[in-house]
Amino acid sequence: MALTRLAHYSIRTTDLERSCAFYERVLGFRRGYRPPFDFPGAWLYMGDDERDYGTVHIIGVDPDNPSGLSAYLGDKTLPVSGTGTLDHIAFLATGIRQMWEKLRAEGIAWRDRTVPSLGLHQVFIEDPSGVTIELNYPATEVAGLDLPDGAQASTGVKA
Repeated sequence: MALTRLAHYSIRTTDLERSCAFYERVLGFRRGYRPPFDFPGAWLYMGDDERDYGTVHIIGVDPDNPSGLSAYLGDKTLPVSGTGTLDHIAFLATGIRQMWEKLRAEGIAWRDRTVPSLGLHQVFIEDPSGVTIELNYPATEVAGLDLPDGAQASTGVKA
């Protein structure tokens, strides 16, 4: 048995709408079908196909009513910031110039890094819950370009 691709990842957040808006506006996901669980949340999809049950599951944490979430997924403490035990989520992407423009317009800080041995250019951002997201672009998209204002550049293999 081999893993073939990312099915989904889940994020717990105390600000469901802010997290959903980030994934919708910045990364282009859309809300779709979600079963009627006893806790708030949203399933976000890439494209129109809902057969795979969404790529990002946002789980709303309601401190005043944790019983539904606790019964279904168990209790977990939310980290104050950062990615907690999750290091990062990575997506393949194209259209880096458009992403740079969107990040600048949204006021979102990012870091650029090129991995020359892989022909890969990476853009790192954080969602509102502190989860690091790595966007992987073909390095040919940035060949000969100056990095935009606001980008923090580094070159080399990730540590």
